[in-house]
Amino acid sequence: MRPRAETLNAMTVDVEDYFHVSALAGSIARDRWDSMEYRAEASTGRLLELFAERAIHATFFVLGWVAERSPGLVRRIAAAGHEIACHGQSHELVYRQAPAVFREETLRSKACLEDLIGSPVRGYRAASYSITRESLWALDVILDAGFTYDSSVFPIRHDVYGLPGAPLRPGRIAAPSGRTLVEFPLSVAEVFGMRLPVAGGGYFRLLPYAVTRAGLRRVNRKARSPFVFYLHPWEVDPGQPRIAAPFKSRFRHYTNLDVCEARLVRLLSEFRFGRMDRVLTGLDLLGTVRS
Repeated sequence: MRPRAETLNAMTVDVEDYFHVSALAGSIARDRWDSMEYRAEASTGRLLELFAERAIHATFFVLGWVAERSPGLVRRIAAAGHEIACHGQSHELVYRQAPAVFREETLRSKACLEDLIGSPVRGYRAASYSITRESLWALDVILDAGFTYDSSVFPIRHDVYGLPGAPLRPGRIAAPSGRTLVEFPLSVAEVFGMRLPVAGGGYFRLLPYAVTRAGLRRVNRKARSPFVFYLHPWEVDPGQPRIAAPFKSRFRHYTNLDVCEARLVRLLSEFRFGRMDRVLTGLDLLGTVRS
């Protein structure tokens, strides 16, 4: 085993269940969610166990729908020393929402989380990283709601999300109003002038582990920057129900679910991880973290 890198990187979890994901949205209507087999508590619990075994604290971007159904889970995550952040309410892509609806859902989910943990929620992440050129207006809503940082920008080209040409390092991003917000973009490794997404999720399952590891090391060493890694609880739940969906959606969602946990364990041994707010504080982008 190689020695673990010293850079503190952000470990993040988007707390949602398998039936919330955008890839399956065409096959599972929102009015069916309450009747679906609910597995988010058990799968999130597995991640909490893995992190506790290694004394790792992470940032959990919790979907409002999950928080309202499982308030005890949110309190359990916070009690274990992890950061609670916001993943919106309904997992609808931002650019498909009217600004007024997005505002209402953002305020609702933030208020729910803050009521549950009794402290401010500072971080926000949009469903499927859907802050794009068409939805930059959402940054002003996020600022108005009182968030101090965002992690919704994926600086690549993709059929669902992406902000090509956006900065790769954590810094400040300008909203249309001219105000700025701290942004921790999803991590990309630059290789021969191309941007290779290595931040986790489906890329972690679909790409060979060696490619992800090499890309993350490149971010730490060549770019001299911390990276952000993300995954979902359902990605360590290979026993989840299989949904009838188009091939592309099934390929993205189900491929290598059976090896994701083992890969994650290996990743945790090779890199140093912490909460996103603490990483940003170390970069002098946020004030002192008190919790």
